[in-house]
Amino acid sequence: MTARSSPPDQMRLPLQRDLPEGAEGFVVSDSNRAAVEALADWPNLIGGVMAVHGPEGSGKSRLGQIWAERVGATALHGAEAALIDPLELEGRPVLLDRACDADDETLFHLINLAQSPGGALLLIAREPPSAWSSALPDLRSRLDAVRTVAVEAPDDAVLAAMLEARFAERGIRPAGDVIPYLLRRIDRSAAAAADVVERLDALHRPVTRALARAVVEGAPESGELFE
Repeated sequence: MTARSSPPDQMRLPLQRDLPEGAEGFVVSDSNRAAVEALADWPNLIGGVMAVHGPEGSGKSRLGQIWAERVGATALHGAEAALIDPLELEGRPVLLDRACDADDETLFHLINLAQSPGGALLLIAREPPSAWSSALPDLRSRLDAVRTVAVEAPDDAVLAAMLEARFAERGIRPAGDVIPYLLRRIDRSAAAAADVVERLDALHRPVTRALARAVVEGAPESGELFE
C-alpha cells in the first residue's frame, strides 16, 4: 500500500532505548513502570518466583517475552506447560504465560524448581496468584506468597504507541490529530487499537479525524472539525 501523506505535527513518542534489543518499540510509562523496574535486574539478585498481572491487552505478555529474551528463559504457555518434564527445567529461568491455566501439579513443581540455584519463574496472568483457585493446600500457600506486580491498562503514552505501530504496519500515516482523537474514544487495549486501525485501513482513504469519527462513532464524514 502506498504510504499516505502526514502533516509535520504528527504525534511522535519517545521509545525506551535501555531495554534489550528485542524490546525496541516497548514504551515505558506510568501504567507499566513498576513491572519494568521490578524485572530490570531480576532474577540476578533474588531468584525465586515473581508474577506480573494485569488486564487483557495491557502489554504484560510482551513484557514477559522481553524478560525471557534477556535472561534466556524457557517460555511455556498455559496448560501446555504440563507437556514438559519439570526436571528438565531445573536450574533455569522459566516464563509461564497464562499461568493460571496450568494445572496445580505443574505449578507446584515449577514453583519448587524456581528455588534451585539458577532457577527463576515469571508468571503472567490477568489476576494475581492469590486470586487463583487451587485444590492443593501446599500450592495455595506458595501462590499466596508469590511476589506480585501489576500492569495497568494502557495509558495515553502506551496506547498511542500501539496505534502508531499498527498504522505503521499497514503503511498508513494518519493526520496529526487522529491518534489524540482515538485515545479518547477507544477501549484501552492492544486489541482495540488493532481493531480500529484495521477498520480505518479497510476504507482505503486518507486517515483523517473526520474519517476516524465516522468509524468510531458512526457519524457522517465531513470536512469540519469535530469536538
